Amino acid sequence: MNIRKCCVLFAALAIAAFAMTTAHAAGTPQKVYKIATVVKESSDPWFIRMEEGVRRFASDTGHQAYQKGPGSTDSAQQIQVLEELVAQDIDALCVIPIDPGACEPVLKKAMEKNIVVITHEATSQQNMDFNIEAFDNVGYGAYMMDELAKAMGGSGKFVTMVSYLTNASHMEWAASAIERAKEKYPNLQLIAEERVETQDNLEVAYERAKELLKKYPDIKGFLGTSSNDAPGAGKAIGEMGLIGKSFSVGTSVTSVAAPYLEDGSTIAVTCWDPAEAGYAMNVLAVTVLDGKRGDIRSGLNLGVKGFENINVNGKLINGQGWIVITKDNMSEYDF
Repeated sequence: MNIRKCCVLFAALAIAAFAMTTAHAAGTPQKVYKIATVVKESSDPWFIRMEEGVRRFASDTGHQAYQKGPGSTDSAQQIQVLEELVAQDIDALCVIPIDPGACEPVLKKAMEKNIVVITHEATSQQNMDFNIEAFDNVGYGAYMMDELAKAMGGSGKFVTMVSYLTNASHMEWAASAIERAKEKYPNLQLIAEERVETQDNLEVAYERAKELLKKYPDIKGFLGTSSNDAPGAGKAIGEMGLIGKSFSVGTSVTSVAAPYLEDGSTIAVTCWDPAEAGYAMNVLAVTVLDGKRGDIRSGLNLGVKGFENINVNGKLINGQGWIVITKDNMSEYDF
């Protein structure tokens, strides 16, 4: 090979190396994966916030990560979204199931097509590679009960609210809250209804709370598990002039709960940042796709707030990501 050809070859190699370095610096991975995150409802503020995390992941990594969901919290609609995605050329699904049991067939189909499946809020899911939660569900339910018991002064009647009786995480939080009350607060009394379905809808939660307040005029506590439960109960408490006499606590975010935290009808809401959960699911999906499943073990840092030191038990993963939002600190959590 003559000197001119060597120079040309060297220049070509240098350009290629520069292009690879530039691509890496810009966050473009060697292999670009298509990852779809499927949520319960695309217009819910909780999942609007989650989409921020998914988009940030795509921007940071260069992977084709995006979010989809049904127009309402309807299991059949969500399954249709999943079916359409499984039929496409995607590498991974990150799913927050409305009804984990109903999603089993379509997620099994996905896995049979070698699509990686990561779930969230679905500890009972069978057809998945990993399920990741922001925290231990039992501890989270107990913590919510501690907050409600404090507001109630440790005595009185209470009820738990769930989006659907089929929602595994919500049912687990409610069960652990009830167990905490039995163990620690002997003067708390669970009413006969125990778990009231709200369809993850603030107006439904509001109507159910009004019905209960009329049926049980002395009810003092509402513990909500969906993001609309505690604010819905708070709306009923405020409307019926019971602020300071009846209290609501539960999972929610500032964008939903702010008016009720402000007027005192909702005492506190607990949550995790859905944006970080969305980001963490996508990190897990890429880890599996890269053939690094063995790296997913207790102590791993996913590089995501609340997931810096994960606990892994088989296919179930927990972080340490819950937060408490009150009237005093809600300005710190603008989602």
